[in-house]
Amino acid sequence: DEGQGGSDARVTGAELRFCKHRLESNPRADIISTVEFNHTGELLATGDKGGRVVIFQREPESKNAPHSQGEYDVYSTFQSHEPEFDYLKSLEIEEKINKIKWLPQQNAAHSLLSTNDKTIKLWKITERDKRPEGYNLKDEEGKLKDLSTVTSLQVPVLKPMDLMVEVSPRRIFANGHTYHINSISVNSDCETYMSADDLRINLWHLAITDRSFNIVDIKPANMEDLTEVITASEFHPHHCNLFVYSSSKGSLRLCDMRAAALCDKHSKLFEEPEDPSNRSFFSEIISSVSDVKFSHSGRYMLTRDYLTVKVWDLNMEARPIETYQVHDYLRSKLCSLYENDCIFDKFECAWNGSDSVIMTGAYNNFFRMFDRNTKRDVTLEASRESSKPRAVLKPRRVCVGGKRRRDDISVDSLDFTKKILHTAWHPAENIIAIAATNNLYIFQDKVNSEMH
Repeated sequence: DEGQGGSDARVTGAELRFCKHRLESNPRADIISTVEFNHTGELLATGDKGGRVVIFQREPESKNAPHSQGEYDVYSTFQSHEPEFDYLKSLEIEEKINKIKWLPQQNAAHSLLSTNDKTIKLWKITERDKRPEGYNLKDEEGKLKDLSTVTSLQVPVLKPMDLMVEVSPRRIFANGHTYHINSISVNSDCETYMSADDLRINLWHLAITDRSFNIVDIKPANMEDLTEVITASEFHPHHCNLFVYSSSKGSLRLCDMRAAALCDKHSKLFEEPEDPSNRSFFSEIISSVSDVKFSHSGRYMLTRDYLTVKVWDLNMEARPIETYQVHDYLRSKLCSLYENDCIFDKFECAWNGSDSVIMTGAYNNFFRMFDRNTKRDVTLEASRESSKPRAVLKPRRVCVGGKRRRDDISVDSLDFTKKILHTAWHPAENIIAIAATNNLYIFQDKVNSEMH
């Protein structure tokens, strides 16, 4: 069932309109596993654990209310991946969509890549609002006529029909990865893309499915010598020869494909020296980078580890230029978070269109925003209460002992089963998409101001 509600909300002064879509209520299959706007922001795709992709389209502005911007409604739903079984390794390959990436639009059709753990698929999304009628050799049902009954010729015509959205698989890129695919990224040349698993990164041509080029391989000769894995990778938005990949040790490696065919030797290594006073049993786990994103300008990189988001300048490798604490109050809870496996959660991060605000998720259905210019930050909650008419999206605060304000929430009462791992920001406007388990929240700024 897809539901939608509209209301007014505020984020520290900015008015937001809220809409919520809930996917079918299967307890596991409908958990959203990825969210991605296309390059114009008119379409928004979500993938779920059941292998489905749901595309939402922004409705045009209403003539009755010209200043109200369109809401997002379901445009198309299709099954992208099915569960498979690897008989050689006796492993079940689940259908969960790990990542979706839109291709730049070349014509009236839209195209996207979707991947599960092993197989990447290229999908084409087209619209049809006319149907041909008046064939000479076929009847209305498409069956061939008896030629003896054809006594005259007519010119077939196109007649209007209800809009149909057709989704068709164009390419299937299989057998490229031994390990689980964690990220895909489309190159700025619009011809190639890369896919990364735990130990290797492959470069594919969008038109060729039967082979790919291995551009990074960190697999040691002896697996007992393995010390780190690849956690995410992304192409530079403007330079087709540059890409970055992050590791479970908290480092970023910028590679230049002009230097060598196999980019095992990086061009730049971005790594922050560890503070010995903060060293603990959990240090390596919480320093693992779960997501890396280039800024739209291409000058900066945004990374997320368990407790922080960091902004790196491509010209400075020694340390990040900005570090923001996402939920530092969890530092004292790492032991219990390790026991319930939450410490291994992989949170994503996102830039706004002007690279001035960054966003990432947290627990208790909270998400955080950091304004890089004013250094202000806010904690907001994506919840069903927000969908009530004229609801106000209030900033939330987590307190750790001591005096507590009326609306504060104690760190001990946070719900760690409610986590916002996947977020996306419209490429040009203040519209954000938040995936909270099996609910998709879309918050929209009604005034044309920066979101603080």
